[in-house]
Amino acid sequence: MNTVSHQRLLFLAPMALDTGLTSLALGLVRSLERAGVKVGFVKPIALPKNEGTIDLSTRFARSLCHVQAPDPIPFHHAEEMFRTGQLGALLEEVVNIVDSVREGHQLVVIEGLTPDVDVQLSSRLNIEMAQAQSASLIPVLSGSRYAAHEVAELIDLARSEFSPDGKQPIAGILMNRLPEGADVKRLRDDLARMDIRVPVLGAVPFEPRLTAPRLIDVVHALNLKVENAGNLTQSRVQEIVVAARSVQNVIGRMRPGALVVTPGDRHDIILAAMVVAQQGIPLAGLVLTCGEGLSGPIAALLTGKGQTGSLPILSTEQDTFATSSLLARLDTHCSPEDSERMDRVIDFVADHINVAPLTVKLDEPSELRLTPPVFRHRLVQSAAKAAKRIVLPEGDEPRTIRAAAICHQKGIAHCILLGDPERIRQVAEAQGVELPDDIEILDPPAIRGRYIAPMVEMRKSKGLTAEQADEQLEDTVVLGTVMLAINEVDGLVSGAVHTTANTVRPALQMIKTAPGSSIVSSVFFMLMPDQVLVYGDCAINPDPTATELAEIALQSADSAKAFGIEPRVAMLSYSTGSSGTGDDVEKVREATRIVRERRPELIVDGPLQYDAASVESVGRQKAPGSQAAGRANVFIFPDLNTGNTTYKAVQRTANVVSVGPMLQGLNKPVNDLSRGALVDDIVYTIALTAIQAANAPTK
Repeated sequence: MNTVSHQRLLFLAPMALDTGLTSLALGLVRSLERAGVKVGFVKPIALPKNEGTIDLSTRFARSLCHVQAPDPIPFHHAEEMFRTGQLGALLEEVVNIVDSVREGHQLVVIEGLTPDVDVQLSSRLNIEMAQAQSASLIPVLSGSRYAAHEVAELIDLARSEFSPDGKQPIAGILMNRLPEGADVKRLRDDLARMDIRVPVLGAVPFEPRLTAPRLIDVVHALNLKVENAGNLTQSRVQEIVVAARSVQNVIGRMRPGALVVTPGDRHDIILAAMVVAQQGIPLAGLVLTCGEGLSGPIAALLTGKGQTGSLPILSTEQDTFATSSLLARLDTHCSPEDSERMDRVIDFVADHINVAPLTVKLDEPSELRLTPPVFRHRLVQSAAKAAKRIVLPEGDEPRTIRAAAICHQKGIAHCILLGDPERIRQVAEAQGVELPDDIEILDPPAIRGRYIAPMVEMRKSKGLTAEQADEQLEDTVVLGTVMLAINEVDGLVSGAVHTTANTVRPALQMIKTAPGSSIVSSVFFMLMPDQVLVYGDCAINPDPTATELAEIALQSADSAKAFGIEPRVAMLSYSTGSSGTGDDVEKVREATRIVRERRPELIVDGPLQYDAASVESVGRQKAPGSQAAGRANVFIFPDLNTGNTTYKAVQRTANVVSVGPMLQGLNKPVNDLSRGALVDDIVYTIALTAIQAANAPTK
């Protein structure tokens, strides 16, 4: 029988009401994943409010953490068994559920029941479940009681309730929603002086922005009528502004994320909100009370130009006092459909958890599993360690500004924004972004002159004149590329509004290809649910020759290795092995031969069909004895048509995040963005660029 010691099972037990148990449990899962631990998750008994649907914890564990999470026991079933004296049988069901996750995992996180269901019943069931599993205990505490003597009392209470015989160790404590200014270091020091030998695994501060519900959820909760949808599905409510005073006293509170509540006949407030929206300040929305909808003349303004039409306008029959009271009592727990918010919450919690005390005794795995959370976490850590300067030519683009601010807050890179400083600050303010003091903003017209001579020197073989250089430097991508060429910055990221050609062409002209490289290619890092795959080339070379295809494979393998992926390369085709013939297959076969000749130690095989490369059972059947078949993690496509189509199909159909394209083969890192890039895409591309700069050979 497969047995797992108690160190392998972690039971999270809430010691107070509203500790944010699900957020802490899934944040712990993600933090363990980042540490390379293969972790499972179990919520043995569902909460009553989740019955009839997938349990909220289980849903998010599967969809956001991508871990094995079995269906929980319905609460009413557990309650009935407990009330009818069948506790033993109930615990057997719990053990069976946990056992279904044990195999193949180093640790299993078990989430207990919150006491807001039935305090006595949930507390008793938590104790029985933890003891039945011989699980290590992790008490979850509310940050409202964080003084050392209070924490010590709660630890003693947990010991007396869960382990009166001392057989179940307390692996550590998690604290959530600590108030601003809480001194966690002093807490740890005080606990040590009191000889409390229980590690504080996590001390998570309260972050109001993470409690912001979607406006669409507010609409459903209060049964509001939609007068103008605007960006209803994207909007979030950061604060409630009840407009009971004059317009000059209210307009200053119309900030990004504000939901303005006003009687429907306060046309001055309504018009002020429209003007604010017209200025690009993203209000959460406008709620008109007292049964007053939009009047005809004001409604007509919504068809005008600018941002006004994006302002969600709602109405209710309730008066202003009743509406504001309902909003104040609104349940701010994350809704089942709000995966975006929950993912941010899980990341935030994981950022404040140290799992070293939990992993120190685990056996090292033979091959560290590079899951998407591990990849992203390492990306940020490695970039921060590199401490590189990255120039962003699209400095006044809203997503780029937000990404630069995040990079500085997390220490990912030192960003240089190219653009009009006043315009950049206006855009930042309109988007609710606080620009860190250490972000550099360079005004292109003010600095362009000093790059004319270097550019003329670099392009003298093409006969470039000073006048032509001055004109070309009006393009901020060209300007940023010259800065990179003369070593004023370490990397460049562009493409949020520029085409790939506009980003790559100046690099080819002035950065050139790296020694030993004859072409520039690209890779995407595909963040599959349980691993990271490398796809190349999906963005640059339309129809590479066999020699070029081999070079793409070698570049991609090197990129994989640089980012912690031990490469197993599949050279893809429409046939496997010797089963097919034709020019296209022969090109892949020849490319594979060249790769093996140039890098005999590299695991590579081809031609392979995609299923033979990615599915072990198919690989064993179609390519027996191959080290790459069925286990490939670097996929080399025969041409751009195949590569680009496949990456987009996988990305969209399987809802997979793709990071890239990351360019390979240049002397210095220049990376292109998709024009549909999200803020996170830009952040991770900046991190990739910083790491490339750190790994670049020194001259």
